[in-house]
Amino acid sequence: MHPALTTSLAMLAFAGNSLLCRIALRDTEIGPGAFTALRIAAGALALWAIVRLRDGSVRVAGNWGSAGALYAYAGCFAFAYVALPAGTGALLLFAAVQATMLLTGLVRGERPSALQRVGYACALGGLVALLMPGLAAPPPLAAASMVLAGVAWGVYSLRGRTGGDPTAETAGNFVRAVPAALAVGMLELGAPWAWPRGAIDWAGVGYAIASGALTSGLGYAVWYTALRGLRTTVAATVQLSVPAIAAAGGVLLLGEPLTQRLAWASVAVLGGIALVVLSGHRKAG
Repeated sequence: MHPALTTSLAMLAFAGNSLLCRIALRDTEIGPGAFTALRIAAGALALWAIVRLRDGSVRVAGNWGSAGALYAYAGCFAFAYVALPAGTGALLLFAAVQATMLLTGLVRGERPSALQRVGYACALGGLVALLMPGLAAPPPLAAASMVLAGVAWGVYSLRGRTGGDPTAETAGNFVRAVPAALAVGMLELGAPWAWPRGAIDWAGVGYAIASGALTSGLGYAVWYTALRGLRTTVAATVQLSVPAIAAAGGVLLLGEPLTQRLAWASVAVLGGIALVVLSGHRKAG
């Protein structure tokens, strides 16, 4: 498949994660713990099958530290989408991911150029504007949860730079995260408020399985395939399209409002991050 096609499919899958999680937690009775358990389990099964069909055998790759970061991301992600619109959540998530990775570079001794400092300032200003109190501000607890999800995914991404087959590594990490996800999901199901209707909400179950098997499992496999044909700076920049896709999907498919605050914050945050990534690439070249 052409890199442009695989890249487009991967970005749609990443945005789809936000849309599926949001609609499940907004419109069905499934809770964030159960959603995460089903997503992790379905993702583990899908990735296991992909590695098995591709290699003819299944190697238990990955490690427990990365599995913990993966589950922290998925759990905080679902908890945040109980209250956050799809576009706002995706913007907070990807801003936190990029910030975690960029700040790690600073700690390790990387020094930003003047243009990169401008980019940092724009992105930070956009986040502050988005989170300031007001009628259009996102719920603070949900916003904090999504920022934690982004930090966890940033840590997971940094840990994944050690090498190895990324699809096999991700499959192993998903498998390792299943026990904790199932345990938390079962605890949630046992709570008296978990199922107000007194029965499993099969629509919510379907959304969770689709999120795990399709937009997570297959989505990650397609993304790792696309990465083979992309430069690092292009790969980092193209991911900035995900919040915009998620916001558009939220407006068109979920009936969510596109506020001026979100629109301007998106321009500042995504533009600032793009400036940091692209100016860093020029400096390296």
